[in-house]
Amino acid sequence: MLYYALVFFIIALIAAVFGFGGIAAGAASIAKILFFLFLVIFIMTLLMGVVRR
Repeated sequence: MLYYALVFFIIALIAAVFGFGGIAAGAASIAKILFFLFLVIFIMTLLMGVVRR
């Protein structure tokens, strides 16, 4: 999931360089959502590992 967030971020950067503002904003928002989703899942798995011990 972090990989896909990075891919969408790179797509957003490339689209911004070439002047595609709408595509860049869409890709950046998708990357942001995926990144925060990754963080939530990562923290949940860390907490589950601590609780199991």
